[in-house]
Amino acid sequence: MTEVDTDLMKKLVSLCKRLGFVYQSGEIYGGLQSSWDYGPLGVELKKNIENSWWDFTVRTRTNVVGMDSAIITHPDVWKASGHLSHFHDPMVDCLQCKSRFRQDHVEGDVCPECGGELTEPREFGLMLKTQMGALENDSATVYLRPETCQPIFVNFKNVVNALRLRLPFGIAQMGKAFRNEITARNFIFRSREFEQMEMEFFCLPEESGTWFTYWLEERMAWYTDRLGILRDNLRFREHDDSELAHYADGCTDIEYRFPFATDGWGELEGVANRTDFDLTAHMEQSGQDLSFQNQVENTKIVPYVIETSGGLGRTLLAVLLDAYREEEIEGRTRVVLGLHRDLAPIKAAILPLSKKLSENAAKVEELLRPHFPVRFDVTGSIGKRYRRMDEAGTPYCITYDFESLEDNSVTIRERDSLGQVRVPIDSLVNEMTKLLRDGWPAENPGT
Repeated sequence: MTEVDTDLMKKLVSLCKRLGFVYQSGEIYGGLQSSWDYGPLGVELKKNIENSWWDFTVRTRTNVVGMDSAIITHPDVWKASGHLSHFHDPMVDCLQCKSRFRQDHVEGDVCPECGGELTEPREFGLMLKTQMGALENDSATVYLRPETCQPIFVNFKNVVNALRLRLPFGIAQMGKAFRNEITARNFIFRSREFEQMEMEFFCLPEESGTWFTYWLEERMAWYTDRLGILRDNLRFREHDDSELAHYADGCTDIEYRFPFATDGWGELEGVANRTDFDLTAHMEQSGQDLSFQNQVENTKIVPYVIETSGGLGRTLLAVLLDAYREEEIEGRTRVVLGLHRDLAPIKAAILPLSKKLSENAAKVEELLRPHFPVRFDVTGSIGKRYRRMDEAGTPYCITYDFESLEDNSVTIRERDSLGQVRVPIDSLVNEMTKLLRDGWPAENPGT
């Protein structure tokens, strides 16, 4: 990691706390490692990413439906999926500084922190378990789900019967998952409590290759077209045979150029051909028939599954990193979060030029608030308020000045180009709707 890369993460973490994107959980008590709370701007950004994913994956398609499963799941689900027997990582400890690492994250046979001697590797279970009910014994042991996909397979028949689905079709859900990571680091990139965005697409075995390619391209398009992440900062990385999960016929990661990654890249999402492993495993464990009636050939088959699985926290981090920039303007540094307007927590800030204009400017806020998330700010000079909004990723600032008292118009300032245009207040809702839908035009948006 270069010094520049380290500085970037420090600046971003500081910005996230200062502006209300992300806080360390329980900070007043020293903080809980790898546990994060989302502040007022962070929760809005997170929800905007969630809504974008759901819209792109489910609502705009006729062949994908959604569901929302319980976090605490029947323990036999994890027995059938192989998590109870196989969901482990090899762990090593440093005998000198007592640090703990995943073995596959250590190069060589000495501690990467202090150079001390390491213990022999041993298996470390990644499942987080708890007790359900009044008795605390083995029969009451349940697990917090380590992934959101298995409940989709368990509910496969329920969804098919309810909606009379025909192949090919997908079932999607997003929600919390929990993994007892050995080492959780790099801000919100890796934590023990996280949110997944997963979709299982069921298809005929002979069509799985075609659908694998289709979903790989669709997922990349979401990151670039919907989230506005630069394509040069993303790549596909195909897993080699040694990396593939035992059930997978193929897997390709979508990776982002994270500044802390040792090789320059970190996983955002995996797209995998899981074959018929999961449905078959649950059929064997439960004794229930989870096969699908193929109406074309009038035969029963167990569909193959193409899985798209991404992390919300990692996506949010990539969005912030990709949007962060510093610009030198007239000898001063301007920090900008160039967030895509669909993701911006605040769509517009209403800024009265003087406190004397606050009462009139507040009426503009009242006009816009039912339509967009807006912020009213009267503290400090107009320049400082512009810079605050640029840092927060707000795409438009609306200035109410003394001329507004005469012409009943306001000035819209665009974050990236610094372009400005005068707009009548009576048409402000319509103009802002166009700007948020189409972006900033080269010409006057009022023409």
